[in-house]
Amino acid sequence: MLGVNEIFETIQGEGVFTGVAAIFVRLQGCPVGCPWCDTQHTWDKDSADTVPAEQMIMKTGDSVTWSKMSPAQVLQLFKDQGYTAKHVVITGGEPCMYDLRELTDLLHSQGYQTQIETSGTFEVLTHSDTWVTVSPKLDMPGGYEVRCDAMRRANEIKHPIAMQKHIDALDDLLARCPVTPGTTICLQPISQRPRATELAIATCRQRNWRLSVQLHKYLSIE
Repeated sequence: MLGVNEIFETIQGEGVFTGVAAIFVRLQGCPVGCPWCDTQHTWDKDSADTVPAEQMIMKTGDSVTWSKMSPAQVLQLFKDQGYTAKHVVITGGEPCMYDLRELTDLLHSQGYQTQIETSGTFEVLTHSDTWVTVSPKLDMPGGYEVRCDAMRRANEIKHPIAMQKHIDALDDLLARCPVTPGTTICLQPISQRPRATELAIATCRQRNWRLSVQLHKYLSIE
């Protein structure tokens, strides 16, 4: 069973798939503790906060409530809600706290494309064709190390930055945990801060990396 905080249809606002219509499956639970996290309501997995799936889908804002759902129930909810997007983003929280093979295998068998967004601090267990976006969380309060096997599995590295030290930390990580050739590297300014954005643009131009600007926040959509 999966702990699901919310499921909704929107467009992907970050990284390589920016602008693509997508169904988001946000899972509950994350011990990493990033100070700037904008989904802190997903951190704790308190059984007292569980609700039936029909209440979870009716959310109108951020909430600590979550539902226990099987992969088959997740797929059925897509159909019941009339979602038409074929790109499914599994996020959190930290989705790789869960074994995602059953869910992603089922979705791929039904014609969906899957993507996960992970901190890289847990083993990645997904369908072989799942697009893996690792947003490496380094030296966070939770004390979890970014795993080299997660970095190797990544199709995309999406690194949040505010200052040069964050780029330096990414360089150190890439030296310790090289990525597979062809992996896309994106820099994402934290909270759309102007100085962070300027630094990200300059670095992406210099290194031929890619800028990720959190389009959904500029558009004020979920």
